[in-house]
Amino acid sequence: MYLITVEGGDGSGKGEAVRILASLAKRFAFPTVHVTHEPRRHSELGKLALKAVSKGDRTPLEEAGLFAADRVDHSHTWIRPRLLKGDLVISDRNIHSSLVYQGVVGKLGLEQVAKMNSAAMIPDLVIWIDCDPSKAMKRINSGTLRMAGQKHEYFETTEIQTKIRAGFKGILSGEIETPAPFSRSTVIGPVLNESGLDELEKQLSQILSSFFNSRNEPLNVNRDEVDRHLLKRLTTGVQTQQRLPGAPSQHISLLEDWLDGKSPAEWMSFAEDEWDEKRARNCDVPARPIAHSSWAILGTLSLTDTTDVPSLHGQLGPVRSVTKRHTQRLVKWLEQERWIHRQQSHVPFAEAQMFKLRNSRLGYGRLCLAMWPLRTALTSWRRSNPESLWEDALKEILLAESDKNAPLQIRNAVKSILNRLHLISSGHADCPVPKNESELLIWWAVKPPE
Repeated sequence: MYLITVEGGDGSGKGEAVRILASLAKRFAFPTVHVTHEPRRHSELGKLALKAVSKGDRTPLEEAGLFAADRVDHSHTWIRPRLLKGDLVISDRNIHSSLVYQGVVGKLGLEQVAKMNSAAMIPDLVIWIDCDPSKAMKRINSGTLRMAGQKHEYFETTEIQTKIRAGFKGILSGEIETPAPFSRSTVIGPVLNESGLDELEKQLSQILSSFFNSRNEPLNVNRDEVDRHLLKRLTTGVQTQQRLPGAPSQHISLLEDWLDGKSPAEWMSFAEDEWDEKRARNCDVPARPIAHSSWAILGTLSLTDTTDVPSLHGQLGPVRSVTKRHTQRLVKWLEQERWIHRQQSHVPFAEAQMFKLRNSRLGYGRLCLAMWPLRTALTSWRRSNPESLWEDALKEILLAESDKNAPLQIRNAVKSILNRLHLISSGHADCPVPKNESELLIWWAVKPPE
């Protein structure tokens, strides 16, 4: 879902930083972590760009054009498809290198370079690795950063590296305004890489945790589209779950009739009644069942067969992400409160505890997934209307006129909910999925006919 780029001068330690970041990122709930670089050594466009900097026989405009062509192709054929799947992409160099090398050092100008790359993906997070140019050149010339026999690139001199460092400092520190659309990137740095790897890893770990915990809106893909892609995988898994010969077949309520004869509003009331606020606070879990982590874990469990905490954490995805520690704590509490129950592991010597959402709670879990785009609005409504009936919530949210921006946001959320219901069904056997806002209001508040 996010594109992270690592920038800095040659010999600054970007490659090492990328490897560390890829290892650290596996702690978070991304389906896959991908590592890439620019220009690409395996593409024809990338080879042309590398040849240009190796020979130094191209004008800054020609050089920038080759880099831009490779980057735009890379963006749309390789990076974006992975972002749509909820994956994390970490790139050694991206647009900011072109801004510095061709825009500043090559004197082409930032606006010109930005315009040539305007169709490329925008880095969500830029991590700036810095190093003294003289130390960087020692690393380059030592042989650790260059294969034997590899040719020097024309900018591998202390003089030019000093200019490159100044260029990165000017752009990434904000001294020089970055042209749109790349001004939207979050930039963190400089991360000084002149000590040991332990210190570098410590700094990068803090950066990743801070960025992911802030739940930034992705710049290149739609958050809900990403989550629906992951939900589609989960629903496919539910439909195809296999049973041992002779085992009882899966009850229809697990698939089509998950609301179990109740309206969504009734399930919201049920969850509040079953969720003991005092005991939850004492166990350091959300005091209300509508919290982000509650919805994320209960929702994911509603489409997951018997699982353990590591597997559950991996299935959350970046939109529903919760820290592994909090996942463990909430799962433990849910077991105590009889929302989930342990299952016997059939894997010999398995250490992880296996558990499953109780069928009696499944309706609320599926509802969490369906109504996810409106979770924040529902939370705000309940905070403002602590004694009101849940039957009135959706109608009042949709009719809200106090915030002029709210109606558009809310209506986009409604569209997302309708798309989600097409994936997980209406929850009522033989009842169609709501097609519009009016039908959604009926679905929310009214029990299905007998």
